[in-house]
Amino acid sequence: MKKVFFLLMFAFILTSTIAQNRPNVIFILADDIGVGDISKYRKIHSKNIILETPTIDKLASEGVLFTDAHSPAALCAPTRYAIMTGNHCYRSYAPRGVWGSYQESPISSTDITLGQLMKQAGYNTSFFGKWGFGMDFTRKDDANTIYRGPRHKPELDVDITKVVDKGPVQNGFDYSFMYPAGIQAAPYAVYENGEMYPLHRKSKIVQITQKNMDKIGFKLDKMEGLGDSHWNPFNAGDLLVNKAVDFIKQKSNKEKPFFMYYCTQAVHKPHTPTKKLNGVKIAGTTPSNHLDMVKELDVQMSMIVSALKKKGVYENTLIIFTSDNGGLQIGKTIKSGHKSNSVYRGGKNQAWEGGNKVPFIAHWPGKIKPGVNNDAILGIDIMATLAALTNQKLKEKEAMDSSNLLPILLSKKEIKPHPFLITQAGTGAENMIIKDGWKLILKFKDNAKSQENQKLVALFNLTDNPSENDKKNLIKHPKHQNKVDELLVLYNKTRMSKVNTGIK
Repeated sequence: MKKVFFLLMFAFILTSTIAQNRPNVIFILADDIGVGDISKYRKIHSKNIILETPTIDKLASEGVLFTDAHSPAALCAPTRYAIMTGNHCYRSYAPRGVWGSYQESPISSTDITLGQLMKQAGYNTSFFGKWGFGMDFTRKDDANTIYRGPRHKPELDVDITKVVDKGPVQNGFDYSFMYPAGIQAAPYAVYENGEMYPLHRKSKIVQITQKNMDKIGFKLDKMEGLGDSHWNPFNAGDLLVNKAVDFIKQKSNKEKPFFMYYCTQAVHKPHTPTKKLNGVKIAGTTPSNHLDMVKELDVQMSMIVSALKKKGVYENTLIIFTSDNGGLQIGKTIKSGHKSNSVYRGGKNQAWEGGNKVPFIAHWPGKIKPGVNNDAILGIDIMATLAALTNQKLKEKEAMDSSNLLPILLSKKEIKPHPFLITQAGTGAENMIIKDGWKLILKFKDNAKSQENQKLVALFNLTDNPSENDKKNLIKHPKHQNKVDELLVLYNKTRMSKVNTGIK
């Protein structure tokens, strides 16, 4: 009996040791943060720093800072699908994004999610924050029928008490604390493991109207809709980050390492900074509510880092930080001298570099050497990188466009993750391909997919024209027609054939 007991104890200790030799992983996806919003990045091009982001800067200084990282799209919904699955946006049934929480999820049966990947590697998986694409709720009048709404008016016929399918729980996350559409759209409620989480002991489901929100001082970013009667986005970040900190406290130094996918609400509109977070004053301390939210984001990161250090797992945690698209162009922020997208033209929703250029930082003490990397990468690359980290082989139809960055992160060998980049803009239906510093912008007329409905918009040499000055738009220049043809053929061949583009 004693022999069996000792064998079991030995097995437990061995398993725990092996588990903790694998790093915990925290992947942070910021909302609408451009490279110029992070002061470490801004300092590459300017000494004019309006707001410092000390925590994120420190992660960048101690890890790898990528200077040529792009989001899959210049808008959040298509990007979130692409990052979650490792697929280009065009592989979804809705390439331009799934914009309603009550719409069909774009994740298909052949896809693998980040949650599923890490769960099958033996991780304790979690999702925090904005889900950002469709899932399944039922109708109020029929619990057996999935609600699908028109999205052109407030949707009131849906039972928002529970996510019945296609949410984080069904996509590989053991624990989730989730805002279905962030703080900007219905349902205006929070969900813990798929069940509506009451924001107050007197919470009930009501229609969230602008008139009601006027009482607490903000303008709805999207339509009115159902939600928690105590909905208050000024409290959203505080609630979210403290739930994440609790998870770190509970799951550190356990038999299983943990994986956290943290999708912060910062800095999407409505800009509703908390008065104080972790003892730091936030609201009203910068030139704009927008920059208050950037400050709040950095304080959230400091709380996560502090929790890791207190539990003694900071050294054994890989932290990856990026954004779902480029930064916002807010009047008060611009007037202050802050440039959310640094030297790059445009911002969120646009085809210019400011729409897709994003910060990308990887930090793992003792494993990742501090440095700057200039390789062209995509947010999509998270999937293949974590698969390599956990010694998993992705199937042919899984994460088809994700490239493994682990050799770069661990300084094992020099690789070119993407011979060329394919990205997309937003509501203007532009698509972009970048190769060897050359960028072609084309537009799908009427959002069509066929080659016959394409319109050529611009050709830029980003090497000598990184700000995409229109005076150097070479789309009609006789000397560069071969380059236009080369990029157009490559784009169409890649997209229409649906060939794998990732390097595993």
